[in-house]
Amino acid sequence: MPEASTLPTRRDEAWRYSDPDALARIGVDALGQWQDVAVPAGETWRECFVLGSVAPELRRIRLTLGQGARAEIFATARGSDFARLEVEVELGEGAHFEFGGVTIGGGEAVREFVTTTEHAHPNATSNQTVRAVHWDRATGNFLGEIKVARGAQKTDAAQDFKGLLLAAGASANAVPQLEIFADDVKCAHGATVGQLDENARYYMAARGLAPEIAERLLVQAFIGDAFVALENESERENLLTAALTALEDAKL
Repeated sequence: MPEASTLPTRRDEAWRYSDPDALARIGVDALGQWQDVAVPAGETWRECFVLGSVAPELRRIRLTLGQGARAEIFATARGSDFARLEVEVELGEGAHFEFGGVTIGGGEAVREFVTTTEHAHPNATSNQTVRAVHWDRATGNFLGEIKVARGAQKTDAAQDFKGLLLAAGASANAVPQLEIFADDVKCAHGATVGQLDENARYYMAARGLAPEIAERLLVQAFIGDAFVALENESERENLLTAALTALEDAKL
């Protein structure tokens, strides 16, 4: 992929909900920096990390999966400034891609995941689960594009996005895109955005739980879906803790 010579704008579909001011602070050179990973046939590659800090952060990962290979990415995007993870995946025959991500935080920051998953060969599978929890005037985004090539029969691809808004000024955006040229495939996507269940809050308060504890438990249950497929318990706990620590800073 050629390096970018100019900063993208919101006219570009992949950047339509992004933060142009933060991109200007990151600089155009960062747009040409990709982490390229080739996963050999039959092997497994996994990366888990926390994204976001007091400065804008952009991370771009490009994966190529061989026949029967498996790649997993699990991430928590938090911090007080712009954070964006961008992933491009090309799947070989019988390969699998698993993505689980949580965007969480307040302030006015934009936190986003952008994925392009290309099913180029038959019998490959992919699953993406994203949860967004935001308050103040923060924004959580998920733009997920799935491409199925003409010969990629028996593809099975799924995306699931849920947003939880803890304050009236926050927002969450999901843009699922499907481009399918094969006829024997399963491709599904779902997106919902809502607020905390007041009945659940009332139920927990009636049993003596403080409001902040009830809220933490409800949020923990909500975001936990994103990391269900992560078998490493320690890594899963680290990602959950990073997300819930961000919640402790909220004044709701």
